[in-house]
Amino acid sequence: MTWEQDTIQKVLLETIKEQRRARRWRIFFRLLVICLIGGGIYMASGGEDVAKKDGPQVAVVDFKGVIGSDSKNYDTVIKGINAALEDKKTVAVLIRANSPGGSPVYSDMVNNEISRLRKKYPQKPIEFVVEEVCASGCYYAAAAADKIYAAPASIVGSIGVIYTGFGATEAIKKLGIDSRLMISGKNKAMGYPFVPESKEQMAMQQQMLDEIHEQFIVAVKNGRGNKLKNDPDLFSGRYWIGADAMKLGLIDGYGTVASIARDQFKSDNIVDFTPDNDPLDKISKKFGVEIVDSAKQAILGSGMNGSIN
Repeated sequence: MTWEQDTIQKVLLETIKEQRRARRWRIFFRLLVICLIGGGIYMASGGEDVAKKDGPQVAVVDFKGVIGSDSKNYDTVIKGINAALEDKKTVAVLIRANSPGGSPVYSDMVNNEISRLRKKYPQKPIEFVVEEVCASGCYYAAAAADKIYAAPASIVGSIGVIYTGFGATEAIKKLGIDSRLMISGKNKAMGYPFVPESKEQMAMQQQMLDEIHEQFIVAVKNGRGNKLKNDPDLFSGRYWIGADAMKLGLIDGYGTVASIARDQFKSDNIVDFTPDNDPLDKISKKFGVEIVDSAKQAILGSGMNGSIN
């Protein structure tokens, strides 16, 4: 072997060693980032148990945003209530609501689950605490609770059903557009905006809305009972501020999560049982968005496949 070959071989070996050292450091830092994120997730979710005080606790579960399959808030609140009630230290569950409503199907699911859990855990009250708004589907869900609280200026009620759509048959005619819709079944295109609707089809849609509205009314009457006042506007779809809602029997009083826990349950030990669908979002609230974004990029940049949830 000539000296040139020997030199090249030594250079290559040193390069390989340097690459190995660099690779080890990259792996170390990536593992460190993962450990930091894992620790953050633990402290932000399961690790909260460490911070809980001894003795009885009042659980709080958030119920926020438009109710529907996309937001998953119906699933979140159901999981949170169940977890809170299963905890032996929980003496009551307060659902912190701020929702304009949404799907009657998912609102009914929450209503039914609260009714079921009230029977299963009769010694642990389930109560709604309204922040800014609890209207329509939110109130549908809340009606099943033991009690409903709000602020004097909160928006409450809207016991009604709405369907939105539009018709554009004349508009497409003026534009020279021909709708080439093909259906099997005379009512299959009901609600389609580019074909005219018959009076019969409009009556069908109104009937469906009326039936859902009746289900809503029954749920409210079953939940609120004789607390409700006899007012002709009660089930008209109208909404009220908290001060008027209390006069109508739609709420039981005024209060916040902290004041109700303190005054009604004599506890300042409030524990949040709201499940977090994205633990990294909870970390970003605690440690800052920039830190978490950097951590995400570090993990994704390491060549790992899949998403971080």
